[in-house]
Amino acid sequence: MVDYYNDEEELDSVEDDDDRSFRGRDSEEDTEDASETDLAKHDEDDYVEIKEQMYQDKLASLKRQLLQLQEGTLQEYQKRMKKLDQQYKERLRNADLFLQLETEQVERNYIKEKKAAVKEFDDKKVELKENLIAELEEKKKMIENEKLTMELTGDSMELNYLLTDEQIMEDLRTLNKLKSPKRPGMSILVSPSSPEHVPSVPIESPTQRYEARIEEGKLYYDKRWYHKSQAIYLESKDNTKISCVISSVGTNEIWVRKTSDSTKMRIYLGQLQRGAFVIRRRSAA
Repeated sequence: MVDYYNDEEELDSVEDDDDRSFRGRDSEEDTEDASETDLAKHDEDDYVEIKEQMYQDKLASLKRQLLQLQEGTLQEYQKRMKKLDQQYKERLRNADLFLQLETEQVERNYIKEKKAAVKEFDDKKVELKENLIAELEEKKKMIENEKLTMELTGDSMELNYLLTDEQIMEDLRTLNKLKSPKRPGMSILVSPSSPEHVPSVPIESPTQRYEARIEEGKLYYDKRWYHKSQAIYLESKDNTKISCVISSVGTNEIWVRKTSDSTKMRIYLGQLQRGAFVIRRRSAA
């Protein structure tokens, strides 16, 4: 009996030990789970704290850069400003070079144009002088020829020094074309203001005055009107009769064109009024 009970006690003791051992293992597992949970929570708090710290660091860095930018000490700002300044100076240098080149080109063009203007002026001056000399020489030669012809042939000629030199020369040329052999009863009239005395020869004294005037581009002569392109006969004192056409009507003269050779003659109102020339109408056909 005693042994039986001892065995039962030993069995109960073994079961109690097993129960304590099992509960101990459960307690250890629970402790391990709790430790892992705390560690995870601690890691998450650390991450949030680190993230917050990084944000604050970045914010502080940006504020610091902004302050440096405002003060002009930011390195990146200085670097870019240096590059921008170089570009600005390079552009100014190119502009100065362009201005210099353009100025030189304008100066060259100015000098070229000035030389051309001076040369043209000199050429025109020489040409004008030569033309005037030739014209004066021609007038001188014509006067000398007319004087010589007058002295040799005694042609009809009336010198009116109230006319201009140009009118006198035109009269001389016209009379030279219309000159005819000497006729009796004629004499040369020399104005008292004449620089020299021409030997007197007989000349016909004008006995008739004609009414002649120009109005609105038309000639009124001997109670008739004459206009441009009108066919006429032009008669001189020696009864020379020329077929002409009025080519133009000026303010104090008319121009006529010979139908025979198309040469032109200028007739002044004074010549028509004193009868040096007489105009007659003719048929255009």
